[in-house]
Amino acid sequence: MDAEKSLQRLKEGNDRYLLAKREIGDISDEVRRYTAEHGQHPFAVVIACSDSREIPEAIFSCGIGELFVIRVAGNVVDDSVLGSVEYAAEHLGCPLVVVLGHSCCGAVAATIAGGAGGYTKTITDQIARAIRGETDARRASCLNAERTAAAVREVLRGSAVSVVSALYDVRTGRVTFFDGENAHP
Repeated sequence: MDAEKSLQRLKEGNDRYLLAKREIGDISDEVRRYTAEHGQHPFAVVIACSDSREIPEAIFSCGIGELFVIRVAGNVVDDSVLGSVEYAAEHLGCPLVVVLGHSCCGAVAATIAGGAGGYTKTITDQIARAIRGETDARRASCLNAERTAAAVREVLRGSAVSVVSALYDVRTGRVTFFDGENAHP
């Protein structure tokens, strides 16, 4: 599956999610056994926030083995996250990486409010560099997702992997996909 087909599958999965009353990805015993015996073959990497309202497998109607999900507060990247992306691209053959920001993000809100202390500061400092003083939370979330996508693009430069940013609306469930040129709705 190429990146274009992978992105289309995510969009169609999000459309099904918006109509579903419960998760519709395949989490059956058969799929568990198959992936245990034959390995995983995800069609996309999703870098998502740790926020409990953002569940990539549900949002895209995917089951076991379909997505390689990396979750970290504020969907920021460090060497471990970038190494995980490289692994998924090089060893699992994922043709697409989606950086999935979301509305009502606590990490973005904390950054807009002036940052945080402790280890959380490492997250809000990265977001601050991404949003460059933006105070509109939705726009800031988009800028943050796009900055992470740009960092991933740099690591994967020269590969055939496509990288896009997106924003999940926690109120409506809708995902809006962006590319580097239209990442600021």
